[in-house]
Formats: sequence, C-alpha cells, structure tokens
Amino acid sequence: MESIIRDINLAESGERKIEWVKRNCDLLRTLEKEFSETKPFAGKKVALSVHLEAKTAYLCKVLAAGGAEMYVTGSNPLSTQDDVAAALVKAGLNVFAWYNATEDEYNSHIRKVLEIGPNIIIDDGGDLVHMMHTEFVDLIPNVIGGCEETTTGIIRLEAMNKKGELKFPMVRVNNADCKHLFDNRYGTGQSVWDGINRTTNLIVAGKNVVVAGYGWCGKGVAMRAKGLGAKVIVTEVNPIRAIEAVMDGFEVMPMNDAAKIGDFFVTVTGCDKVIDKDDFAVMKDGAILTNAGHFDCEVDMAGLREMAVESKQMRNNIMGYKLPTGQWLCVIAEGRLVNLAAGDGHPAEIMDMSFAIQALSAKYLVEHQGKLESMLIDVPEDVDMDVASRKLAFLGKKIDTLTEEQIAYLNASL
Repeated sequence: MESIIRDINLAESGERKIEWVKRNCDLLRTLEKEFSETKPFAGKKVALSVHLEAKTAYLCKVLAAGGAEMYVTGSNPLSTQDDVAAALVKAGLNVFAWYNATEDEYNSHIRKVLEIGPNIIIDDGGDLVHMMHTEFVDLIPNVIGGCEETTTGIIRLEAMNKKGELKFPMVRVNNADCKHLFDNRYGTGQSVWDGINRTTNLIVAGKNVVVAGYGWCGKGVAMRAKGLGAKVIVTEVNPIRAIEAVMDGFEVMPMNDAAKIGDFFVTVTGCDKVIDKDDFAVMKDGAILTNAGHFDCEVDMAGLREMAVESKQMRNNIMGYKLPTGQWLCVIAEGRLVNLAAGDGHPAEIMDMSFAIQALSAKYLVEHQGKLESMLIDVPEDVDMDVASRKLAFLGKKIDTLTEEQIAYLNASL
C-alpha cells in the first residue's frame, strides 16, 4: 500500500526532529533496544492514530523495531507535521496524513490504516475505534486489542462499553499514573503556554487567565499561568474540583462572570460549548480564546462565526471575529488543540513516559491475547511501576525500599 503524504522531500527536516526526540527519550531508547532483540510485535499489524509529530514518530519507530508493521495517521488535521510524516515513510513505515486535511481527507486517512486489518490499535481520541466499529466490523476479529491515550477517548470508550458496543479489549493508558500525573499536568501545562506565547507574543503577567476545567490538564495550565504571573480564574461544574482550585489559591466563578474579565481563555474539559454565545457577548475587546481539549467544540466556533459581523486574520494562526457590539475576539488555531495546532506538543521527556506506557501496554495485549475478560482494562500496576522506576533511574534519583519487617507490618491483618 502506497503512503499518502504531502512531500517525501521534506524528510530530512523530519529526521532531525525525530533524532532530537530520541536523544531526550531515555525510556523509549531503552525499549527500542529491547524490542529490537525480542521482537514482541513480529507478524502484527499496528494501526496508530496519534498527533503526528516527532515524539509520535519515534514511538512508531520503536514499535517497528519490535517487529510491528506500522500503519500511521494523525488524530487532528492541524497537528500533523508533514516533514515528520515524510521521515517515517523514508524509514519504511506506512503513513496516511498531512497537515490541514479536510474532514473528508482526514476520514479517508483513518480508513487507510484500518482497511489493512490491524491486530493492535493505538488511538488518541477514539476515531480509530469508532470507525472500526462502524465501517470495518468484518475486520474486528483480527483485533487483539488497543490502547487509548486521552481522557476524551476514554469517555467515548466507556460510553460504548456501557452500551455493550465495544468488541475488543482497550487499555486505558490515560488512567496510568505515569501518564495523567505527568503528561496531563506538566505536559499540558507547559505546552499550552508554549503554543499561546509563541503565537501571540503577548505578556501573560498581570493578565486574567480563565481556565475552564480543573482536572489534571486544567491544574497544569493554571499552575503554569500562575508561574507566568497571571491572575488565574477557574470555572468548573464539579464542586470538589472547585474547592480544590480555591485551596490552590485560584478564584472560582461561573464562565459568564469570568467572561467579562478574562484576557486569556483556555478550555480543558472534554465537553461541548464550554464558552458559548452568551459568554462571547460580554467579553473584552482583544480577548484571546484557546482550547486544549481534544475536539474543537469547547469554544463554540460555529456560534462565534454566526455572531460575527466581520472576521480577519489578525496574526499567523490567529483569527479575529468582530461582534455587533464592536469588540474583537481572537481565536488561536481555529479552536483546535492549541499546544499542537500552534506548537510542538508536550515536551519530549514527558511523552517519553506516556509512550513507554503505550508501547508496554501494546506488548501486554499481545502477550495476553484471548485471556482478557474485560473490554476496558487499566494499565497493569507492574507496567506503571516499571516505567516509573526506569524514569527515576534516568533522572539520577534513588528512593528507599521496604524491609521484610516493614512489608510484614503493612500486610498484617488488624
């Protein structure tokens, strides 16, 4: 099958990006060496849909080193990097993706990686699994299982499983401690502000930053905003998380109140229309709107375009929308993932842990083929702890270990 990319001549630039990632991903380098020797994925076809940039590319190469026949696409039309896609094709992998794909092109690329009849699925947001269950039902018997990277994807999987629609095991990679505690919090926290700062070239210190959602991603975004000198406001629907935000030192209020005073807005909820027409109507002139949730629905772009009496490009990757009342609202990356559509995504060292979890979870599925009873499974604790122990060693840190006496004490019945 011939790959579908923009331009193979871009490969040299992509190779440099991947090599930089490799230099800074100790865990994945170790797994690449181990997999090259043991070939855990020999004879297996892997369909992967993850934001197609250099860190994802290196994960693909690690799996390929383990014997996997890789079929790769992106999970967002604006996060694919064409030079990285070209580098993977040059390395012998099958790639179907390009930057700024139309909806039809994006879906066509998803189909390409599924029609080969994958044995393992690695998904980010649930598009592969959804299409597998709707358009490629006849190929489902080939699937050993899959791994899901994101909160949004897991929400979709849990809905499918509740209805009895999920037909093969899926590992909730996002729920692993070595994923959400670091990727969601520190990775999202840094990469969101990388994307905003490089795109706007505006000061954050002294501004009002509104963070919608105080899950692990929201915590990270708020923490980094505070570090940049912003006054942080959190909006929530969960009273427990709202209390947590208050005790972390942040203001908490409804979105429509926050909309009146916010300078920067970041949505990280996984929900629809978190910022809507009522909120747009009361915003200040020049407010910056961004989204860090998986899908481009958290900022109601359709509603904003409907309200606007004029629109124009304000700066590269920033569209301005003029409201009837005269104020301009500025949206980064069309309301898509700001850290990827306007940046390079999470830092390499962070994705080193997340993608190590992905690779080892895929290996676990192969090793336990036909033995898994549940359709939704958590990352095994020993895999999580293995990744943490390796990472700690690479950081040059040591910790205590329990003595036999301490273990006996902890295991003693009361």
